[in-house]
Amino acid sequence: YIHIPFCFSRCPYCGFYSQTDLDLIPSFVSALKQEMSLISPFPPAFDTLYLGGGTPSLLEPDVIAEIIEASYRRFPLTTKAEITIEANPGTVTPVYLKEIIAVGINRISIGIQSFEDRTLRFLGRMHSGAEAIASIRDAREAGFENIGIDLMYGLPGQSAEDWITALKTAVSRRPEHIACYMLTFEPRTLFDEWKNKGKIKAAEDETVSLLFETTIAFLEKSGYNYYEISNFAKTGHYESRHNRKYWSHAPYIGLGPSAHSFVEPVRSWNHSSLKKYLKDVRKGRKPVAGNETLTDNALILEATYLGLRTAKGISIKDINQRFGMDFGARFAPILKALEKEGVISLTPERCVLTRKGRLFCDGIAARLAG
Repeated sequence: YIHIPFCFSRCPYCGFYSQTDLDLIPSFVSALKQEMSLISPFPPAFDTLYLGGGTPSLLEPDVIAEIIEASYRRFPLTTKAEITIEANPGTVTPVYLKEIIAVGINRISIGIQSFEDRTLRFLGRMHSGAEAIASIRDAREAGFENIGIDLMYGLPGQSAEDWITALKTAVSRRPEHIACYMLTFEPRTLFDEWKNKGKIKAAEDETVSLLFETTIAFLEKSGYNYYEISNFAKTGHYESRHNRKYWSHAPYIGLGPSAHSFVEPVRSWNHSSLKKYLKDVRKGRKPVAGNETLTDNALILEATYLGLRTAKGISIKDINQRFGMDFGARFAPILKALEKEGVISLTPERCVLTRKGRLFCDGIAARLAG
């Protein structure tokens, strides 16, 4: 994962690190390549590269090419690696899209969020609904065969009818992947400040539950497979390979400001400050702000939570072999209670959330954590 920390402006709901001084892009790219050289050799081959942000589509195609080429030189990327870029409508043109395909990008994730102008203004987005639709069309015409879009629900005042209209518009554009995220009030964001001051109100739990159920029912009926709490993909090889790594607890390397890395049992994270990031890298130091060594118990609970988020759930055989334990015995009382409540389906092979259980994933994970 490579974090591109630049945006034209900061959206009031976004908790990801970004800053708006685009003049620093050349310094960042130089430091990024230097950070790559500081990473110890990594034996397994990588089959995904993800440029996230921020707004990676603010980078010129030749800069994206420079980053991809540096990645191939430093890391053992497979020849058929999934290479994704996040893009915002209004920052991409047909020519731009063709050029980034030419330098190696083969999957695009477009931050649509909404097709409705009023909602986009509320979210602080710089694009219009028309530009959102145009960005999907242009990506297809440029040659992208794997297009993902992001949408948001649970917005103040949003009705089920509003959300269904958004979903209808989305599926009419035929993207291969649709991610639907509930609005969350991240700490230190403008939306969180407004909520605390009573200027905006979070959607009621009943409304969020209705919208969540509506999402699953509508998208599955429209030919999209639910494969993770927030993610749906058409049949074929359209699930996000990169994000599947996170949910399967696979090791990953994060580069750039605020990026996280995980190589069991250690998780580390870079400075959430471009200034500190540049300073460390220029001095030949890894720009790591902190790290933690996860205990076996923490790893088990994290693997359990991540597994439950997926449609396939937890492979009991895999988790038993990985941690040398008996999953069923370890969590027997809690599993029995959860099964009785109808929120999990338990077999000797797998532990999977039921449709009802998907609404309470975080709470179920918390109960397993004790």
